[in-house]
Amino acid sequence: MQYGMIIDVDRCVGCHACVIACKAEWEVPAQYDRNWVHRLGPSLTATGMAATYYPGLCNHCKNPPCVPVCPADPVSMTFKDAKSGKTVTMDVGATWKDPFNGTVQVDRERCIGCGACRDACPYNARYVDESLKDDNSLGKVDKCTYCMPRVAEGLEPACVQTCLARARIFGDLDDPNSAVAKYVAKGAVGLTSKAVQIGPNGMYFGSKKGDMELLMQVAPQEMPKVSLRRSLLTKMSLTAKTQIREIGLLGLAGGLLVKSLQEGEK
Repeated sequence: MQYGMIIDVDRCVGCHACVIACKAEWEVPAQYDRNWVHRLGPSLTATGMAATYYPGLCNHCKNPPCVPVCPADPVSMTFKDAKSGKTVTMDVGATWKDPFNGTVQVDRERCIGCGACRDACPYNARYVDESLKDDNSLGKVDKCTYCMPRVAEGLEPACVQTCLARARIFGDLDDPNSAVAKYVAKGAVGLTSKAVQIGPNGMYFGSKKGDMELLMQVAPQEMPKVSLRRSLLTKMSLTAKTQIREIGLLGLAGGLLVKSLQEGEK
């Protein structure tokens, strides 16, 4: 199974209901977006003047560059296929690609807020909420999750349910009978370029060549460069801070113990 989403730009009216629904569902701060709608054009294209909308979100890519750059200490996690009951156990960082549904997820509890995964995404689909920094992180990463908790309950992602024009279509791309697979058969494509071929599972369909030309113009033209040095330094500094704090607590406990023993000898 590979969950994916199709955006039918012929239907999109740019109302931003999808963006608002996402913020309301997941309490996304006003200054950040898990998804977005940008207006493109009117601009001159090969087929004349054109204008369209670019609704964007995490593409839950086939080869997500955000996953391998995560410096968080890996932990063992067991994943279960909801249909077959089959399980797979693997070591994952604070972000991973689910082996059964193909979505890319984040463990915000283990995220150290270094921003490596955010910087690695050529679609700018992640953000670091620095207001959530704590003793173990510089903030927390967030992004579209395809609303997996809702999907697990048999519901559609919030943005899909809210879209009045039904411009968003969600489903299993590996199922040839699904609506999303049929859109791919009709010509839906991901926003890729010669340099960026990571298999986005968020795709776009439009019958007007001018609209699709505008969309392809916003496709990333190069893979971002990630400062692994910065992420490792972040991890080291947070580890050092934890160790210092633990040593301080140990010293305090030792001091209290010594005091207690001294008082007992009096």
